[in-house]
Order: sequence, then structure tokens, then C-alpha cells
Amino acid sequence: MAADDPRGAPESAPLTAAEVSGAPTARRIVLGAQLRRLREAAEISRADAGYAIRGSDSKISRMELGRVGFKERDVGDLLTMYGVTDENERAFYLDMVRKSNERGWWHRYTDLMPDWFSNFVGLEESASLIQNYELLFVPGLLQTEEYVRAVASHGQTTRIDDETERRVRLRMQRQRVLFRQGAPRLWAVLDESVLRRPLGGVATLRRQIEHLLEVTKQPNITLQVVPYSMSGYSAEGSFSMLRFAEPSLPDVVYIEHLNGALYLDRQNEIEVYGRVIDRLAVDAETPDRSRQLLSKLRAEL
Repeated sequence: MAADDPRGAPESAPLTAAEVSGAPTARRIVLGAQLRRLREAAEISRADAGYAIRGSDSKISRMELGRVGFKERDVGDLLTMYGVTDENERAFYLDMVRKSNERGWWHRYTDLMPDWFSNFVGLEESASLIQNYELLFVPGLLQTEEYVRAVASHGQTTRIDDETERRVRLRMQRQRVLFRQGAPRLWAVLDESVLRRPLGGVATLRRQIEHLLEVTKQPNITLQVVPYSMSGYSAEGSFSMLRFAEPSLPDVVYIEHLNGALYLDRQNEIEVYGRVIDRLAVDAETPDRSRQLLSKLRAEL
């Protein structure tokens, strides 16, 4: 946690997780939180801070929430206004600006991703715990290439084009987050119907189940299956929750819909979904019994 007096020497250690992940989205949020603490300690309003950088209070709000990029000139002016004069401290924050503006590996796929999903990928890269509940599909981080191709082509695998293949590559590269050094933990809960829905055909589903059996041997990957008898009681729709080791990053619930996504980070919202996750853990089969169910389904196919 940052020191009570934000004018003290900046604590660089909490930033390590975000830096290692190479995720600019997370860096922006951390930097924004630091700037907010500096502004509040100096007892300066958002409107006055915005005026100082030729902007508005809403611009300062977006900056402090990490929802926009930063300009070194703007941050330098704000640091001066907030009374940050120590050269080492200023250099620390300005270095954060440069790192927050670096492009993530997914930048070359931005033409395929709307902004709301690009932000999710950036946060996913910095999460220490990823929790998924899925009603329709195997979670993207656990899909085989064959399964991804079936989903990306809407089942029309005979009409796959270059754009579809790029979507497949994007999904497969996202999965590397689970196998890198310092990988996050993934806890996925699937409705049993997901494992009986033959997307791409029976052979594709069988290989997908085999893949789930293999990856759940990894110590950082846990899978639970909600049986038909308990389906639909705990949650009405799919969602993901991202948790972070960096204290400046709030937990985030991500809910995707047809033409956008919701990001929930208010404490009362997080508590509601936290209770849902706890309930799902009770309703679902244990990880061991879930693996047994996977083995049984594989044999049936």
C-alpha cells in the first residue's frame, strides 16, 4: 500500500507486478491512483488541476481512473502544482508515464478488438487471480486452437478467412499468460452444458475435453463443473473477476454483452459477485470430481 503521506518517496515495489506483465492498462491505473493521492494531499480540486493542464475536471477524473493515456507535459505540470519538487520523485512518475504509454503485444490486433475488450486484455495481463464463470463456452484462456476456430467462425469452419485466423492467433497468444513466469492463478467454473455442446463437432469437443484434463494438471489452473442439477441457481450469466496483487488496482468484474462490456469496480458490486463466486464453489463439483466428470465425458465421446 502507498505511504499515508503521498509526498514521501514513491514506493516502487508495488509496481513490479504490472511492470513484469508489460500491461500498460494496469500501469495507467496505478499512475492515476498515485496522482489522485498527490492531488488530494495538496487539497486541490479536480477543476483547478484540469485548468492547470488546459483541460477540465472530467479529464482529471479520467486520468485518475486510468482510462486515458498520459502526456509527460501534463503530468509534469500536475506534479509541480501538487508540490512535488524532488527530482528523483519526479523522474519516477515521469518514467511511469512512459511505461504506461508503451504498447502491449495485443496492439497489432486492435483492428480486431473494440476498446472495451482491449482494456480487458490489458488488465488480464496484470491479474494475479482470474475467476471465470461460463455458461456457453469453454473459457477463452482454456480453449484449444480447434475450438477457438469453431467459435471465431461461428461454426462455419469451411469459410475461414485471414481475419478469422488472426482472431485465433490473438486468442492463442492470450493464453500464454497462464504459462509465463509469475503466471496468475485461474479458477474457472463451467456449466455442465458447456462440456456437452459439440462446437466444431464431436471430435473437436473430445480434444477440448482432453486439453482441459491436461491443463488442469498445472498448479495455477483450477476447474470446477456445475452439474445440471445445480445449473442456473447461483448466477444468471457469464462473468469474469480479476484480482490484482498491486494494491492500487481495484478488483474488477467484467461482463460482456453483444456490443460492449461492463466493468464493475465499486466495493458493493465486487461484494455481490464475490458472494456469487463463493456460492458457485459450493454448487459445483470439487476440482477432483470435475476431472472425473471430464474423463467420463471423454469416454462417452
